[in-house]
Amino acid sequence: MKINSKDFRVPSGKKVELDEWPTTVDHFFKSTEQYHELLAAHVEGLSSRQQLHCASGRYALLLIFQGMDSAGKDGAIRHVMSGVNPEGCEVYSFKQPSVEELKHDFLWRTTCRLPERGRIGIFNRSYYEEVLITRVHPAILDTQNLPNRSRNTKHFWRDRYRSIVELEAHLHRNGTQIVKFFLHLSKKEQAKRFLERIDEPDKNWKFSASDIHERKYWQHYMHAYGQCLAETSTHHAPWYSVPADDKDNARLIVSQILMDAFDDLKMAYPKSAPKRLRELQAIGKRLLKSA
Repeated sequence: MKINSKDFRVPSGKKVELDEWPTTVDHFFKSTEQYHELLAAHVEGLSSRQQLHCASGRYALLLIFQGMDSAGKDGAIRHVMSGVNPEGCEVYSFKQPSVEELKHDFLWRTTCRLPERGRIGIFNRSYYEEVLITRVHPAILDTQNLPNRSRNTKHFWRDRYRSIVELEAHLHRNGTQIVKFFLHLSKKEQAKRFLERIDEPDKNWKFSASDIHERKYWQHYMHAYGQCLAETSTHHAPWYSVPADDKDNARLIVSQILMDAFDDLKMAYPKSAPKRLRELQAIGKRLLKSA
């Protein structure tokens, strides 16, 4: 069964109720063996597209991964991008802002990490944290030294969405293709993965008591994510809600969406001008003589 990227794309300008979006869908593979074959084919397809992307040098590709703890962001990045040349790709994980970062606007620290044309940038969490975790825990804003005129307005969150949308529109106009993934995990599956982290010694390091604390706010997060997706999924920077209860299925979906995003750029290898071709031919003849 072919994966249709459009099935997971969040429509622009429409209300998003995440309870109506699935966290699991039918498998796109019939066996573990077929899954590995499909993923390998996707990885190879991404590798060839990255080579074209680098040679073309006209676009930058920014991938944003968001989701609840244990949704599989790290694993999706690791498996899907396993065939990508690391020289053309950079991954950034954004944690709690530093003192320096808090002295700037909330988009500054991620703007400094945007990919160049011909390169891929991957944000594991991003500026979207500033309309997600801060929405669930607004007391965080007290540490950000915001101007009173911005903090006290009733349109504070709407203005933040607007800042994000306008930034992404600017980036798109200047050659950055943005693809955003929300790995949609169920609360039941998260509990299962947390238990695995507790029970398996080699996964203990992944578990934090704060993970359990944040589960208390699950519905608050779902509301924040739903509003965020509704307000910031646009034609030029779409969100994709990827069912994440099955990691293998999620990785196939993510990789297919990425291949489609590359194809949408309609890239081509640069063509050599006649003078350049003559130079190359002359160099080739000299090499043959010296061989």
